Amino acid sequence: MSITEKILCSKSHEYLLKNDDDTYTIGLTDYAVEQLGDIVFLELPEVGVDFKKNETFATVESVKAASEIYMPVSGKIIEINEALVDAPETLNEDVYENGWLVKIEATGDASEQNDLLEYEDYKEELE
Repeated sequence: MSITEKILCSKSHEYLLKNDDDTYTIGLTDYAVEQLGDIVFLELPEVGVDFKKNETFATVESVKAASEIYMPVSGKIIEINEALVDAPETLNEDVYENGWLVKIEATGDASEQNDLLEYEDYKEELE
């Protein structure tokens, strides 16, 4: 099963992947990274910080623009992708395997995922 069959996507182009240990991995979709172009800078939050759904938790800058990245569900940051901070261009090469942004412990209830789309539906919305 490919990763895109397991993720949920927000309309603001973040993805949410449920991990085996009931934590979640969050990143930007391939579409978002394509739109941004060459990524040159990434600012991620500190471990231990709580964010509510739709709050800005990170910033990404490309040669074209700077964008805020929004939390698709409420959660507490339990891990950040340190390698990405040092080499933000990795996002352009591999958004799903090595280009994840943060891992969280969800703090909201499951209903927060109701407005997230399966990847295929997300792709259709873009057309």
